[in-house]
Amino acid sequence: MRHVIALDVGGTGMKAALVGVGGAAPSGGTAPGPPVLLHQARRATGRERGPDAVVDSILDFAAELRAHGERHFGEPAAAAGVAVPGIVDETQGIAAYAANLGWRDVPLRDLLARRLGGIPVALGHDVRTGGLAEGRIGAGKGADRFLFVPLGTGIAGAIGLDGRVEAGAHGFAGEIGHIVVRPGGTPCPCGQRGCLERYASAAAVSEAWAAACGDPEADAADCAKAVTSGDPNAVRIWQDAVDPLADGLVTALTLLDPRTLIIGGGLAEAGETLFTPLRDAVRQRVTFQKLPSIVPAALGDTAGCLGAGLLAWDLLTTTDPSEVTA
Repeated sequence: MRHVIALDVGGTGMKAALVGVGGAAPSGGTAPGPPVLLHQARRATGRERGPDAVVDSILDFAAELRAHGERHFGEPAAAAGVAVPGIVDETQGIAAYAANLGWRDVPLRDLLARRLGGIPVALGHDVRTGGLAEGRIGAGKGADRFLFVPLGTGIAGAIGLDGRVEAGAHGFAGEIGHIVVRPGGTPCPCGQRGCLERYASAAAVSEAWAAACGDPEADAADCAKAVTSGDPNAVRIWQDAVDPLADGLVTALTLLDPRTLIIGGGLAEAGETLFTPLRDAVRQRVTFQKLPSIVPAALGDTAGCLGAGLLAWDLLTTTDPSEVTA
C-alpha cells in the first residue's frame, strides 16, 4: 500500500504515523482521499542529551518507520512530512531555531531525505501543520478561510486560505499569542508586555489557579472543573482569561475575516465551559465585523501527524520522486 511517513516533533516527545489514503493514491493530478493512520508510534526526543541527540532521534525514528512500512505494507514510504516547533524556514527545509530543543539552523529536510533513501520530504511549523489538518479534514473542512488557534503552553495561530496555510514572508504569520492585549501588562519572554498568551494560554490559567487555590499541581483543567461548580475564584480567573482572548481574537478576525475560527489545545478541552462565554465575549466586541463560526478543534493530538502526512502527500501531487536528490 502506498503510504507516507508523518512526524510531529514536540518539546519532549515525538508522535509519528504511517499515513495512507482512503481513495486513490495521488497521481496524475488526482487529489488523494482522506488520510488513514496505518501505524502510530511515539518516542522521546532525548533533548536532555542536547540538540544533536534530538536530530539523531528524529532520523532514527524516521528510519524505523520506513522499515516498518516496508515490512508491513510491501514497499517503503513514498514521501515524508515532519512538523517541528520554533522558527521554521519551510522553503529551505531548515529548522532555524527552537528554544525547547536547543537547535539552530538544522537542515532537517535534507538530513531526512538522505536517511530515507532520497524520497521527497516536507518540513513544516507544528502549529501551521496542525492547522492544515484541521482546515482540510477537521473542524474547518469546507471553509475557504479559517483561523486555527491552539491554547496550550503558549498561543499560536494558523491562517488558512483555500486549503493551504499562510506562513508569511518570514515564516512568522499567525503569531496571535504576541498580540498585545493589555498594554504595559505582564512581561512576556518575547520582550513585549501584555501579550495575549500571558493571560489566555492553558499555562497562564494553570499558573493563576494554582496560586489561587494553593495547590502547585493544580492546572487549567482543575480550574475549569471549579468553574462548573461555581467557585468564585475560579470564575474570576476564567473570565480574566476569556476577556483578553476575545480581545485578541477580535483583532485577528478584523484583520483576516475568517469564515471559521477553530480553537484547540488544552484549554479547549473544557468544552462549553470555554466556548459559551468566549462566543458571548466575541459577539459583544464585534461592530462592523462579520462573526465567524467559533468551533472546537476536531482532531486532538493527531492533528500534527495528519498535517505532516498531508504535507507529504502534497509533495507527491507536484513532485516526481525520481527527480528529488538529497
